[in-house]
Amino acid sequence: MSSRRDREARKARLLNEIQQQRLDLSAARRDWLMTTAQYDRSWLTFVSMRRYLAIGSSILAIWTVRKPRKSHFLLRWTKRGFGLWSSWRLVRKSLPQR
Repeated sequence: MSSRRDREARKARLLNEIQQQRLDLSAARRDWLMTTAQYDRSWLTFVSMRRYLAIGSSILAIWTVRKPRKSHFLLRWTKRGFGLWSSWRLVRKSLPQR
């Protein structure tokens, strides 16, 4: 009889442990989704703009081939814009959060 009670007790402990693991996984999933929500939104924005980026890059490629001197000007301003954007992100990260 005691082996049957031991088995029932062990079964109950294992079921409790499984339930706790399910709760832990659910909480971890929620935390993961909250952490990655910004990246998901950014990715969806990028994917929705993919058509416009393709059209814009095609127009830019044609314009660059037709007017090579002006393409250097555009490239220079693109690099400056990227540098300003990177600097802004660095400053924003270094400032304390409110």
